[in-house]
Amino acid sequence: MVEAITVMPVGVVRGGRAEAIDDDWGESVARIELDSSLFTHEALAGLADFSHLEVIFHFDRVPVAKIESGARHPRGRSDWPLVGIFAQRGKNRPNRLGLCTCRLVGVDGLTISVEGLDAIDGTPVLDIKPVMRGFLPRGDIREPAWASEIMASYW
Repeated sequence: MVEAITVMPVGVVRGGRAEAIDDDWGESVARIELDSSLFTHEALAGLADFSHLEVIFHFDRVPVAKIESGARHPRGRSDWPLVGIFAQRGKNRPNRLGLCTCRLVGVDGLTISVEGLDAIDGTPVLDIKPVMRGFLPRGDIREPAWASEIMASYW
């Protein structure tokens, strides 16, 4: 086995939603406030030139006892197939990591305003990356029907 990894948050989500509700995240507006003891405004230089960000965050409110390591029905719906935790994007993941591509609204000092971030108020942010076309998927994207259904009202 490999050694454990220690990751420190770079900031925290402020605003947006207070509860993790499955759908209607598209219009959620929030701020990511960087830790001023770790960063200066220079860390965000040039970020405002991008339209979208990838935000990696920690599902810190998922109790360890609720972490899934096998298979489950997405959202507990038995009409959707039993699939492994790595074949879905649920929050009860082994490392409780979330990843969201959201719209960048603005940058002010150490604060980043975003729209469509599916993380709740107080969520620790682990990393922020600009979306670049060169890193987008190449070729066609394939997904099962249930994945399209689960996302129909998500944004």
